[in-house]
Amino acid sequence: MTILKRCFIYLIITLTSYSLFANTKDTRLNVAVLYSDQFLLHNTGPNHPERPEKLSKVVNDIKKNKSLSSLLWPIIRKASIEEIRLVHTQEYIDLVAHEIASIKNNKISYLSTGDTVISKDSNNVAKLAVGAGLIGVNEIMKGKASSAFALVRPPGHHATASRGMGFCIYNNIAIVARYLQQQYGLKRILIVDFDVHHGNGTQDIFYEDNSGFYFSLHQHPFYPQSGRPSEIGSGKGKGFTLNVDLSKGSGDVDLLNAFNNQLKPAMDKFKPEFILVSAGFDAQEGDLLGQLNYTPNGYKHAALILKNIAEKYALGRTLYMLEGGYVANNISQSVNEILNVLSKKN
Repeated sequence: MTILKRCFIYLIITLTSYSLFANTKDTRLNVAVLYSDQFLLHNTGPNHPERPEKLSKVVNDIKKNKSLSSLLWPIIRKASIEEIRLVHTQEYIDLVAHEIASIKNNKISYLSTGDTVISKDSNNVAKLAVGAGLIGVNEIMKGKASSAFALVRPPGHHATASRGMGFCIYNNIAIVARYLQQQYGLKRILIVDFDVHHGNGTQDIFYEDNSGFYFSLHQHPFYPQSGRPSEIGSGKGKGFTLNVDLSKGSGDVDLLNAFNNQLKPAMDKFKPEFILVSAGFDAQEGDLLGQLNYTPNGYKHAALILKNIAEKYALGRTLYMLEGGYVANNISQSVNEILNVLSKKN
């Protein structure tokens, strides 16, 4: 064998070995983060727990996290009226627009339908929150991202089709679910809600529907006083709502027991095609409103369980959307843990 041939063979072996080595080392997945500084414009007043600082710290900490340097940051847009109407009545959409347009200067007010603070930018910001979720699922469904986390405000899971309440204007996660059904023809969507409060609005929207499975674990007794285990859906939706009550002081063990012993068996029957997560961090220890004691490690292991369900049945397709959580450092710690789980191959 000539020296030239030996050199050529050595080069091929070297390049092949490098390629294999590189592939084994590259364990990152494409995860999209949906965010805009415009979310900070929703003014709730100086003493309100749901305030802009909860987002700005989270985003800054994510950008400083070197292990998350490969995240995608797609440009987001406002949802259209037609998209919001997938869930909400036109009468309610008009009410929101009228009441927010009536606010003068930088004053704050309340929606007439409930305990939701509004200010002059709130309608545009709320539409942007919905739009962030829509862009997130588009990124996933088109193969640009394996999963996504929408860091939005205001939250959404208390809003019903015709009523805003509990800091929520539009039901972000419910609209995204309906959009997945309409735009991509998905038949089985799982919505997981681990906010400290029961997502009464999301449950109400899907209560008679077997195409969306709603799973919530939350503190009881607590606002909004719904979400009892006896609430399991009705009509063709009977059996597609699963609520877990947790008493004050419950922690990671209770969270993970519910995921392992109730959610996982239910999903072996339902077999979701997409997982949406109402990600509230007001159940974390030390929150201003909640009285549960989850830790960042608990959220990490819950995310691992959801990831395994998603990979088993939904091609890994998962979108988290921020709900409650009123201590910025808590939210930041747990969101970073979840993003680390989403970003790494099993």
